[in-house]
Amino acid sequence: MFSDIGALEVVALVILAVLVFGPDKLPKVIRDVTQFIRKVREFSDSAKADIRKELGPEFKDFEFEDLNPRNFVRKQLLDNDELGLKEIRNGFDFKEEMSAVTDAVHGRDSGSSAGSSGSSGSSGTPDRLKKRDGLEPGEAPPFDSDAT
Repeated sequence: MFSDIGALEVVALVILAVLVFGPDKLPKVIRDVTQFIRKVREFSDSAKADIRKELGPEFKDFEFEDLNPRNFVRKQLLDNDELGLKEIRNGFDFKEEMSAVTDAVHGRDSGSSAGSSGSSGSSGTPDRLKKRDGLEPGEAPPFDSDAT
């Protein structure tokens, strides 16, 4: 519970408690605090037992720590691979997808079906990704909204 408190911090807390409560009242305060903690633990244990009893035998392996979202996701998705998530996760090839997108942005043919679908063949629409060498005589330069 207090695994992150060092020895120096415990000594500082003891000295502070002696200064605040005094040496004569300190044992009574410690006894009252320990009784309060004991009652809270008993109350939580009885509440857990009541919940388990009300849920029935179907939930006999139910753990209250699983209600933490991080533990729930870890138990249901990461540790249990019934859904085949590892296979799906390993099936993605982001390098290939990113190179195809980069080639499309720069107007290069990536060697896949994306280069043949955007060509200016029988559809009659020009390929806007393909760079032209120059302007025709008398042709106005294209409008670039980013440059103006």
